[in-house]
Amino acid sequence: MAFNPSPEVAVARDAATKLGAFACVVVFLREKDGIGMASYGANAALCTVAGKLGDELFEAARKHFEDGR
Repeated sequence: MAFNPSPEVAVARDAATKLGAFACVVVFLREKDGIGMASYGANAALCTVAGKLGDELFEAARKHFEDGR
């Protein structure tokens, strides 16, 4: 599995390490860019699972803010 050097993925990777987790998803808000998501999995299969979960969480967050909640 390729190493992803992006700072967002680094945060997800660090969080997983600190939490003793094998996967992590981070959904975040930026003033300029809006909603973002990064995911990490300890291997290719876990990375895929985390990415799919991240996509679902990202969409839920987008809808949440779109609905004006």
